[in-house]
Amino acid sequence: MALSEDDLIARYFAPLAGPAGLGLGDDAALLAPPPGARLVLTKDMLVAGVHFFADDPPAAIARKALRVNLSDLAAKGAEPLGFLLGLALPGPPDEAFLAGFARGLGEDARSYGCPLLGGDTVATPGPLTLSITAFGAAGGEDMIRRGAVVAGDALFVSGTIGDAALGLRLRLSAPDDLRWIEALDAADAAFLMDRYLLPQPRLALRAALREHARAAMDISDGLAGDLAKMLRLTGLAADVALADVPLSAPARRALALEPGLIEAALAGGDDYEILCAAAPEDAERLRAQAAASGVALTRIGTARTEEARPRFLDEAGRTLALGRTSWGHF
Repeated sequence: MALSEDDLIARYFAPLAGPAGLGLGDDAALLAPPPGARLVLTKDMLVAGVHFFADDPPAAIARKALRVNLSDLAAKGAEPLGFLLGLALPGPPDEAFLAGFARGLGEDARSYGCPLLGGDTVATPGPLTLSITAFGAAGGEDMIRRGAVVAGDALFVSGTIGDAALGLRLRLSAPDDLRWIEALDAADAAFLMDRYLLPQPRLALRAALREHARAAMDISDGLAGDLAKMLRLTGLAADVALADVPLSAPARRALALEPGLIEAALAGGDDYEILCAAAPEDAERLRAQAAASGVALTRIGTARTEEARPRFLDEAGRTLALGRTSWGHF
């Protein structure tokens, strides 16, 4: 007998609810932000065949859906408070899928201190679709904004860039990619594919960003495009030497096999790293505190006054011509 919506919620999602979720027994949650804090809200939607593969493990799908939202909260220096889940399931509920999905979602919700507050479940004739709205708390009068960079600010990125985009290329295994794909060893391939499957939200950076960053955003659509989005809000630009872009060892080996992959690395998206700016006098303190939290920040350039797109420069100082600078839906 097929699960009813009420049974589905009671069995798989009510156990994940925090106190503000009221056991998922009401039509709404009741969330009180910490005293003196302001709410930070963010939403991301994920669709099978667009943001993940339909045959990905259910637990990994759930984790990715939550983590991409946590990445936005991390960039704002916000403390997670909870989330709402919208789940559109194709066909009758699959209990094996739901069990794995709820397990992965619950484990990450507990690990990151971000409980389920409520949501909605529906049936759809289309692909599996998820929507998460996450709530965070920012202390003081404001959060760390994207458009607060000023000329002279040092620009940093966390972690490494391009791994997820290369992992996606591995998953797709296009004929043009076979030469470098077949040359990678199993460990490198697994690392890159895992970076696509399971983002790592940089919540450990919250305190460092709050104390020392002037502006920040998460890199979801590619470093090239997201850097341009950040800088154009204040009419700025920057030159970034390719040698300064942090790459993982597997990504470096892939690029050595196929240099043309640099465009995918810079513009492919799904990095979920943090791009941030700091005043020159705060730059070293930001980097040191980030390192103490266990997250490496790499300086990639300096913001300058110029109404142009950021330029990426090769080892000879030539501007790299990118066919695209960002991943986009439309």
